[in-house]
Amino acid sequence: MKIDNSVKTTGTTSSESSGKARAGREAAAPAPAASAGTTVQLSSLSGNLAKIEATIGQTPEVDSARVSEIKQAISEGRFSVDSEKVADGLIESVRQMLAAQPRSA
Repeated sequence: MKIDNSVKTTGTTSSESSGKARAGREAAAPAPAASAGTTVQLSSLSGNLAKIEATIGQTPEVDSARVSEIKQAISEGRFSVDSEKVADGLIESVRQMLAAQPRSA
């Protein structure tokens, strides 16, 4: 089987050409002016979402106290790993990944 490359390039990338096209549209059609009485109302859900995002943004990604506690336990020889719990967690995560994949026909 022979594959023919029928796509011809013009020397510009798609981002360059889309940028030129966008610039042409912007120059040809100016944005409509907003009237003095225009108002926008957002639902309370959007306000709640903004609060949640702010809270998440302030939450540290790493629990430093827990890391220090684990380091201390390791240095004292008190830290032990439950291999069965780790294996069960790995198996469950693989199950979830497989369940999330679309089935191919």
